[in-house]
Amino acid sequence: MPKSKRDRPVTLSKTKKKGREHKESIVNSIREAVEKYSSVYVFTFENMRNLKFKEFRDQLKSSSRFFLGSNKVMQVSLGRSVADEIRPGLHKVSKLLLGDSGLCCTNLPNDEVQRLFNEYEEHEFARTGSTVTEKVEFNEGPLDQFTHEMEPLLRKLGMPVRLNKGVVELVSDFVVCEEGKPLSPESAHILVRSIPKCEFRLLGIKMASFRLRLVCRWSPEGFEVYKEGLDDDSDVESS
Repeated sequence: MPKSKRDRPVTLSKTKKKGREHKESIVNSIREAVEKYSSVYVFTFENMRNLKFKEFRDQLKSSSRFFLGSNKVMQVSLGRSVADEIRPGLHKVSKLLLGDSGLCCTNLPNDEVQRLFNEYEEHEFARTGSTVTEKVEFNEGPLDQFTHEMEPLLRKLGMPVRLNKGVVELVSDFVVCEEGKPLSPESAHILVRSIPKCEFRLLGIKMASFRLRLVCRWSPEGFEVYKEGLDDDSDVESS
């Protein structure tokens, strides 16, 4: 029997690419925000956590608007040179949209913005590839913090364990991770293991810090660079 032409597999994971219209929408939104709010800041972030950032953003939604995404699109929105900047001095902001960075348009006073950003820090579980901040190791012997159901998982993650009368026991000393070295997938799973719709924390050790750092501020009155947020090779001056 010939196969029906209607009987074709359909990939439900296909998504429509974000095209020109999407980019133009972002450009227009940023330009509207620049006109609406009194100041524009560039900030950088480390160990981004979407949920935590959303919480931070929601706290300021009555006075501020944030933009994350393509640096190039944000640069185009503001203008990358004196000739195409939408307001005087904004091309200096564009030059500092580098790497992991974003825009914050706000009506908050400058000192309040600096306080909020400088004080913000959330400790989170490290991900694969993160730099380890402390050495974690187990000594040979019983591991009372783990239940017997975890023994197969721990063995799969490379730990030399066995069950001894229902107690998980480490056969020899085991180093989970070394300070200063990248976190391996196995070590990351031992520190925190993610399962769909829940988090199953084996050790509960948080090694990553989600931080936000201000790089510069623009307002109609002038432009200010926060030196601590810049690389040494930056050539942008305050004015």
